[in-house]
Amino acid sequence: MPSTDSKSLSYHENLKNRNILKLRELLKKLPPFCAEYFIGKNDVISSRTKIAYAYDLIVFFEYLHDSDEKFSKCDIKDYKIDILDTITRNDILFYMEYLSYYEKDGKIFSNDERGKARKLASLKSFYHYYFINELVKTNPADLVPMPKLHEKEIIRLDVNEVVDLLDLVENGNKLTKGEKRFFDKNATRDFTILTVMLGTGIRVSECVGLNVSDVDLDEFRFKVRRKGGKEAVIYFGDEVCDALSNYMELRETIVPLEGNEDALFLSLQNKRMSVRAMENMVSKYTGKLNTLKHITPHKLRSTFGTNLYRETNDIYLVADFLGHKDVNTTRKHYASISDDTRRKAIMNFKLREDPDKTSENDKK
Repeated sequence: MPSTDSKSLSYHENLKNRNILKLRELLKKLPPFCAEYFIGKNDVISSRTKIAYAYDLIVFFEYLHDSDEKFSKCDIKDYKIDILDTITRNDILFYMEYLSYYEKDGKIFSNDERGKARKLASLKSFYHYYFINELVKTNPADLVPMPKLHEKEIIRLDVNEVVDLLDLVENGNKLTKGEKRFFDKNATRDFTILTVMLGTGIRVSECVGLNVSDVDLDEFRFKVRRKGGKEAVIYFGDEVCDALSNYMELRETIVPLEGNEDALFLSLQNKRMSVRAMENMVSKYTGKLNTLKHITPHKLRSTFGTNLYRETNDIYLVADFLGHKDVNTTRKHYASISDDTRRKAIMNFKLREDPDKTSENDKK
């Protein structure tokens, strides 16, 4: 078969191939029969989700092997599929308790209710596949209820904090001497990235994956690859358009590293920025704000969703912009009563009528 040069593939194709190789490495730590589950889920879950599930299953099987004599008699790689029928509901319940706090290879791990919920969800999916395909007789994971998730406060930037952040990125007046060394080279790029995130609500992975050819300034839109690989067209306003226009003029003067010719946002090495680099950039600037909030790229996404909902009061539009498959996910996060609404409501609330207004009404 002819080989394919990775440099000729798109960013998303390369990312998918790297995930495939990563999953193969993780499968070496799991019982051989697990491979069938991941092959069977090829058209259902993304390559990134498969990797997350593989990590979760490794933790589960290592727990069984290390905690119970009946599972420690042989190596994990020698487990046969019939071992799944020997695992009980209680085994999984004890596993969920173990996840709260444990040590492995000298490192300490802990999981809150959401971490436990994700690991149980992966286990439920795993067991469900073998059960419905009649490869196992029991499904103990189905007997374990999901942890109750308490509502988390949605952290977002206020309007004045957004202004402060963009002002900071434009002038760099709160940066250290070390940070200012690279500020002039990166200021236009960083300002554009933050403006795009705040003005469109795209995920950091989607921002990293943007190409020059994806951007259409004439139509005020660009194309992104959503979670799961689906493409979507995102429209933006004047502020995002102006920032992108200025940056793309600068981008034309940069000679990218081979294989990165179409990448929109480049690192100092002139190759596509990584997710980690973009996260660090956001943290660098948001850490200078006069706020106790810990702001990540996802919080910028939350800020956009909140502001769009306030402007439109249309939860379906917000869900579409954010790429949520289920509008209830959007409603849970953004359709709560805002502080502004509460403030306006209480200012108009009176326990007693104003005497002046009462007398005026009597005269009428």
